This record gives sequence, C-alpha cells and structure tokens, in this order.
Amino acid sequence: MRVGAHESIAGGVANAVDRQLDDGGNCGQIFTHSPQVWQDPNIDDDDAAAFRESSVENDVGPWVIHSSYLVNLCTPKDDLRAKSIDSMQQEVDTAAKLDIPYVNVHLGAHTGAGEQQGLDNAVSALDELDIPDGVTVLVESDAGSGTKMGDEFEHLGYVLDESTQDLEICLDTAHAFAAGYDLSTSGGVDETLGELDAEVGIENLACVHLNDSKHECGTNKDEHAHIGEGLIGEDGMSAFVNHDAIRDVPLVLETPNEGGKGFAWNIERVRDLRAE
Repeated sequence: MRVGAHESIAGGVANAVDRQLDDGGNCGQIFTHSPQVWQDPNIDDDDAAAFRESSVENDVGPWVIHSSYLVNLCTPKDDLRAKSIDSMQQEVDTAAKLDIPYVNVHLGAHTGAGEQQGLDNAVSALDELDIPDGVTVLVESDAGSGTKMGDEFEHLGYVLDESTQDLEICLDTAHAFAAGYDLSTSGGVDETLGELDAEVGIENLACVHLNDSKHECGTNKDEHAHIGEGLIGEDGMSAFVNHDAIRDVPLVLETPNEGGKGFAWNIERVRDLRAE
C-alpha cells in the first residue's frame, strides 16, 4: 500500500523525503512554495538531484505537487487566468525537474460567469499548458461552496472529456463528503465510487487525498479530521481503504496536527484499517 502525507520542503525539497520517512510514509505531496502567494518555485539543481536520489533510494513515491491556492482555472478575469496558467506551467516544469509524476489542482470558482462558462474556462486554461512528458495534471474534487467548481463528479468528467490534455483526477474524501457524497458507510462508499466510475472512469483516479471530515455530509464545509475520528468515521474509512477500486491508488494524507496526533499517527491508522 502506498500511503503518505503532505510534507514541508523547509530547508530544501530533499528534506521532504526525510520527513516522509520519519512519519512512516512511502508516497506524498509537497508545495513548491508558499501556496498563499504568487511565487516561483526556487529549487536549485543540487537540491532537485538530492530529492530524486533520496526518493529512489528509499522507495518513496509517487510524489504529487499541489498547486498554489491562488490558481483559478475557472475565472473569467483575464489577469487571474494568465497568472494561473503561468503558475501551473511552472509547477509542471518543476515536477519534470524533480521526476514527480503529478501536479494537483483545484478547478477554482466561476465567480458569476456561470457553471458552464467556468468549466469551459478551466478546459481552455489547461489546454494552454505545455505539460512535459512523464507529468500528469490531476484535477481535484472540491467541497463546493459559493461558485467553486469540482464538487460534482460530473464537473471533473466534463473537464477530462473536453480537454486536449491527458488529465486524471484526485479524489479528496473530506471534500467529497462535504459535497454530499456519503462515505460514512460501506454502502455509501460503494455508491460514491460507482458514481465516480460512471462520471469520470475509475481508471482515471490517480491519487486520493485521504482525510476525515469535521463537518456533516453535504455541508460544503472543508475542515479535515484525523482518520476515523471525524464524521466519515472508522466504518466509512475502513470501507474506503479496503475497497477494490482504490487498493492500488496512492493515499496522501492532509490530516491535522492536533490532540497529540500528527501524520505518523494517521498513517499508522490507515495501515491498521487496511489490515482489517
């Protein structure tokens, strides 16, 4: 099983591998810079080489780069669109430099342009990227609030179908739950993954952000909880991680560090649930 966490690159991107190993993970995710600002990735050749070598030597992977939170592919605003495309181009180029196969991105919000226009904006923005060989952009499911897109699996399927790029998806369990897909029971997990298969194709699921939720199903509130201790709960999480459809999909945790529990506790919890 491939399970790991979103690790910091403080002090150099190669340090993320050491942090992953300390937490007991064997795959993971990083930001290449602060996700709250427009900033270019600044990873020198030596650090990149150290990251690549350490990942291979310690069998840690696949890795995912998570794009900036400021990126909005659905936006109707020309300046924000241009910044979003430029930021994504730098992320996919950095992924190639680090031998990271995936760059994860949210669709963003249509901010009044309408759902269809927002989706078409996202498709055309993604189509402008020059994605290097060996790198795939993953469109992430969203919790949905306001005019944000990606909370419905149909949105993800539309973007994959209409884009000229070879895209795949990342399913966030807390986001899906917040968006109204009930993952708290075995039956709910079956139904949700069945709908994902129908709308997107389960073969296009490349990564899972495995998170429990602090809020009820369908609230559109995105706040992550420790695995099995949120409102998805132990039964739902166990059913999910043991489901045949995701057994070979990398699981990346974005769980909180609170109550004396961090990534290491949550990674071990996932392994315990899989063993069950």
